[in-house]
Amino acid sequence: MFRIWAKVYADDHIEKQTVYESTEKFTYGGFFGYLADICDKLDVPTPVLLKTHIFNYAKFNHVVFRPADFMESVPFDKLVLENIL
Repeated sequence: MFRIWAKVYADDHIEKQTVYESTEKFTYGGFFGYLADICDKLDVPTPVLLKTHIFNYAKFNHVVFRPADFMESVPFDKLVLENIL
């Protein structure tokens, strides 16, 4: 079981947030699926997932997606995914 706290920031304030929970075992190979489910819950577009994003999540237990990581324009400053230990 794992939990991911997702937050959408605009002007340094949390605009939307959700906690994604799953009873299955966490795998980095399934990270894009988790990200897509989280973005659907938050009603935001899914960003491009790079190897550096996965490395940051693995090493620091959080990852930040900036507007440049999205294929379309977004009305927020960043999307942050944080592992809840």
